[in-house]
Amino acid sequence: MPEYSGKLAVLHNEQYALNVSQALADRLAVPLYLNVDKNTAEDFFLSWRDGCLKLLDKELLKKGGLTVDIEPRNGEQRSWPAPKNGALAQAIGRKTKTVIDATTGWAQDSLHIFRMGYELRCIERSAVMLELLGDAYLRLEQLDWVQRLSLSVPELIAGNAIGVLSELTEAPECIYIDPMFPPKRKKSALPKKSMLILRDLLGDDMDKEQLFSTAMQATAKRVVVKSPDYAEPMGGTPSASFKGKLLRYDVYLKN
Repeated sequence: MPEYSGKLAVLHNEQYALNVSQALADRLAVPLYLNVDKNTAEDFFLSWRDGCLKLLDKELLKKGGLTVDIEPRNGEQRSWPAPKNGALAQAIGRKTKTVIDATTGWAQDSLHIFRMGYELRCIERSAVMLELLGDAYLRLEQLDWVQRLSLSVPELIAGNAIGVLSELTEAPECIYIDPMFPPKRKKSALPKKSMLILRDLLGDDMDKEQLFSTAMQATAKRVVVKSPDYAEPMGGTPSASFKGKLLRYDVYLKN
């Protein structure tokens, strides 16, 4: 049975070419609809809107949907390379050159790492996220400052990170892991809509411990794990830890 059977469909936007929507539906082995309503079986939809590919659920059909945002987040520098300030840069290492993001997801950390000038490769196992990321990196390539500086956007690698990292021929200096953790059981702020949708489609990362072990073997120098502040360190006591708002970056140096 296809991975997204009964969960996901492509919703065609008549402002775009039908063959493009059909090709997307074929790649994901999901239905293509010209319109949907409350009786449509699927809960999630991919559709081109406002010049980019978006992921929608039935609640978001009229609200714009979710896309991989290639613009800097609030508080991030818009220059390139952005200063290597803050907890993330401290964890990765200011002198580090090569980084692999093993759990790219919505790519907000990946894009920040890219804007700080690191040489970045991104691994993603979800076919849905790969489509959204591919669209985002095409848009990134077309930005004026990327073209003016002749920058290469991050390389996008499709596959399970455990397998990809196991077969690397050249070890990166840093491997970055941002796994999905179960939500905190105590009363707290709800997760972002993007994370709720991703969890609904993919489930939690049940193999994150194996991923960490593989990353430690594959890296040349360090592994960085992003965790919510309430979570236990994934790999035991880290070599160093850098705290942000409601989260931390645990650094594990390779002996």
